[in-house]
Amino acid sequence: MWDSARVADYLDVNRANWDDRVPAHVASADYAVRRFTEDPGFISGVVRFDLPLLGDVAGLRAVHLQCHIGTDTVSLARLGASMTGLDFSGPAVAAARELAAATGADATFVESDVYAAAEALEPGSFDLVYTGIGALCWLPSARRWAQVVAALLRPGGRLFIRDGHPMLFTIEDPRDDGLLVVRYPYFEQAGPQVFDEPGTYVNSDVVFEHNVSHEWNHGIGEVVTALLDAGMTLTGLAEHDSVPWNALPGMMTEAGGEWRLTDSPSRVACSFTIQAVK
Repeated sequence: MWDSARVADYLDVNRANWDDRVPAHVASADYAVRRFTEDPGFISGVVRFDLPLLGDVAGLRAVHLQCHIGTDTVSLARLGASMTGLDFSGPAVAAARELAAATGADATFVESDVYAAAEALEPGSFDLVYTGIGALCWLPSARRWAQVVAALLRPGGRLFIRDGHPMLFTIEDPRDDGLLVVRYPYFEQAGPQVFDEPGTYVNSDVVFEHNVSHEWNHGIGEVVTALLDAGMTLTGLAEHDSVPWNALPGMMTEAGGEWRLTDSPSRVACSFTIQAVK
């Protein structure tokens, strides 16, 4: 289902969707929560992918926006950063706190909408703002997000974000002929795309109650311009042919925790990394 109508209650709708899925995500092999408690050196596949571009984070005061259940946040703490995770889902924050306590990680967690992060946290105090995969699509305005990032960073602090590529998010569900067909908007729209989809992106047999989500796409140019307008200096932009979930079922193959198109993966960018400094 897709609808371009503006929906005022996107936060309530999306929070219910995420709250509903937290127990399944904590229990899933994909998030490997148990592995974190058993292996003190284990870090998430998402953070492992980011490391070549992210570099050394030891000694940094960092905030992870939209941190969900905290596996990437704890991973960054294990690499030496003093971490704060922020998420709008109460159950997700509770699960993240349990993981931090079980692993002894230097990570605290705050429940807040990302747009209110500068009020919930100490503005101008962070060396690094980290945003992991699958974050911007839940936000109606890239410009407001960029202003929050700039507000949180100290002068000289940096942003690191890897997210799903907006071109990937334009493609309709897999077709029998294998063609990649653009269906959804590439550019940010005033109203959300409204989806009603059961299930989740991890392997799970759980039947969920809340399946509606309100989502927005944001073009690469829109994200970059929002950061520049917020006073940031762009220091890196990379595009990748993979994502850490099966974004196009039946058309992708997994290797090393990343999913790529099985046939000619160079056809479309699946994710991007942006780095910027305040």
